[in-house]
Amino acid sequence: MRDEKRRGPHGGGKGRAVGKARCGAWGVLAVVLFALCACGQGSDGVLPGYVEGEFVYVASKFPGRLDALGVSKGGRVEAGAPLFTLEHEFELQAVDIAKAQLAQAEDTLRDKEKGLRPEEIDQIQASLERTRAELALMQVERSRREKLFATASISREELDNARTEHARSQAQVRELEAKLATGKLAERMDRIQAARAAVDAARLGVDQARWNLDQKIQTSPVSGLVFDTLHYVGEWVGASSPVVVLLPPENVKVRFFVPEVELARIRPGDRVLVGRDGLSEPVPAVVDYVSTTAEYAPPVIFSQGFREKLVFLVEARFSPDVARTMHPGQPVDVRLGQDAGGGAL
Repeated sequence: MRDEKRRGPHGGGKGRAVGKARCGAWGVLAVVLFALCACGQGSDGVLPGYVEGEFVYVASKFPGRLDALGVSKGGRVEAGAPLFTLEHEFELQAVDIAKAQLAQAEDTLRDKEKGLRPEEIDQIQASLERTRAELALMQVERSRREKLFATASISREELDNARTEHARSQAQVRELEAKLATGKLAERMDRIQAARAAVDAARLGVDQARWNLDQKIQTSPVSGLVFDTLHYVGEWVGASSPVVVLLPPENVKVRFFVPEVELARIRPGDRVLVGRDGLSEPVPAVVDYVSTTAEYAPPVIFSQGFREKLVFLVEARFSPDVARTMHPGQPVDVRLGQDAGGGAL
């Protein structure tokens, strides 16, 4: 009985251990409740937030084997620098074919614009001179036949033959003169226009073939961090499948939530101060988006208690030199209002 009194109501050492365990549980629960309450704005005007990145996924429109990868994860790249190359033998041959078709169309157009070749013009000129000589001879022969017919030395038929040959020679001279004049001219305008249209179409074919080739040899559209590479050299890459993930500094922002009672204090263009682990001093950011929709909506009635739980998403962006030091997913502390100062970065 005395032993039981000495042990007390908690049963001695065992009771004290149970009591300590219960006190420890309540202590943990108190810490958790305090942390949940601290999710809103702290007493010092600081709001919790995190860094977010808007990534640029670089892909090719066409599938193919990855032949070369010019960047590595974690490096930085400038706009226009080579990123990756897919197999492109087919596209190279398509460019060569398109260039050959363009050259053929241009040759056809030049041929139609300049008319006959000099050798062909010389051939028509020689035929014309020969026919003119024959015409002169037919003229003499016709005059002689007419005199002979007047003296009844030849028949009417012989005179008619002489006159016919003379007329035929005249017609041949006129025909060759017309061919010579036409040969010195270009093709008819409608044929030239058709040839020009063929040249334009062939030129577009070259541009399209080159564009298809460029899709297999991708360069960086922006300057920034190589956040990730999603394929290895030698691996098959599907159409429109990203190979490189870029993070430009202008796409790095901070996201935080403002309680409903503080919403009137912030608007786009305001400056906030952002602090994170490892920074001796907070860095500025400029608000560029304030959500118009609450993240928590009470079921029916906006009581005072429910209104205190409403929060609104706010986004702010850093200057490029500050953004390079931030990492997506990193927790930060945001100070707004008069404590952050005013003006843009």
